[in-house]
Amino acid sequence: MHFTEKKRHYNILFIILTVILFLLIIFCATLGAADINFFKSMKILFSKLPFINNLIDTSTIKASESLIVLNIRLPRILMSMIIGIGLSIVGCSFQAIFKNPMADPYILGISSGSALGATIGIILNFSFWNSIIGVSFFAFLGGTLTTLFVYNIARVGKKLPTNTLLLSGVTMNFLLSSIISILMLFNRNQLEDIYMWTMGSVSSASWQELKIIVPIILIGSLIIISLSKDLNIMLTGDSTAESLGVNVEKIKKIILLTSSLIVASCVSVTGIIGFVGLIIPHIARLIVGPNHKILFPFSALFGAIFLTITDTLARTLINPSEIPVGVITALFGAPYFLYLLYQNKKKVL
Repeated sequence: MHFTEKKRHYNILFIILTVILFLLIIFCATLGAADINFFKSMKILFSKLPFINNLIDTSTIKASESLIVLNIRLPRILMSMIIGIGLSIVGCSFQAIFKNPMADPYILGISSGSALGATIGIILNFSFWNSIIGVSFFAFLGGTLTTLFVYNIARVGKKLPTNTLLLSGVTMNFLLSSIISILMLFNRNQLEDIYMWTMGSVSSASWQELKIIVPIILIGSLIIISLSKDLNIMLTGDSTAESLGVNVEKIKKIILLTSSLIVASCVSVTGIIGFVGLIIPHIARLIVGPNHKILFPFSALFGAIFLTITDTLARTLINPSEIPVGVITALFGAPYFLYLLYQNKKKVL
């Protein structure tokens, strides 16, 4: 297929997926304990848009219905979208720099490090540190220290062997999860709050939290996306990339640090939501190929759609109770991870 024609097809596909995501927002806003139909939800959402808000008749809509859609369901849907974008971008960049489709924040232990930091922030229980800003700070610190530790343990000279990296990450994941469990055991009065971090949930989403983490995740994602050209060159191998003028170690450090900030921001409000950064970039790569200039936007879009759907399932499957969204993503991600391991085993054989 000619490059121009292929690009046109990708543009059309991206527009279609964007429309699907927009319709998904409206559809998901209709689902929940309160019965609010699709058209009412659409009217409520459109009534807040500039230029067309005066054209929408909201006289038949109750104030309670508007409150549920705008202040409870919509922030949660948007939170799912932005978390899906952040984790997918991080997973995509990790798989590029480590040249391994099984690399993601959860596997490398960054999520557990961030969760441990958030757990410590909750246990300290000071008015400032117990706020979203304080928990985010501790989560970022935990994720960053975990990243630096795993990176330095796995590094051999200037090289970063994938097998050593994955083993270090998995080991740190188990270690930090054990520490979190011990902290939960000795802080039973805060057990419920800590448990939320370990299972992953978007139930506490609010406009205040969105205002804090959206700029962090979007700016961090743009920084990583801006390195698309360098990441494409790095696919040829670190030695070849360095001979072409790419500072491989610098790129890796920028991505690891920026990814830590993104993951820490995600974990600070949702806890550990695993496997999003594993399966979404891999699926996107199968559809659009390895070119990161195209792969990153599609990974972000697929991630937003995937986590929006899984969170909607989490809050509606056993209504009025709900399942932690991290459990739902694991149900999708764990079998896919086993599939990747099986595929790699076949290549070795």
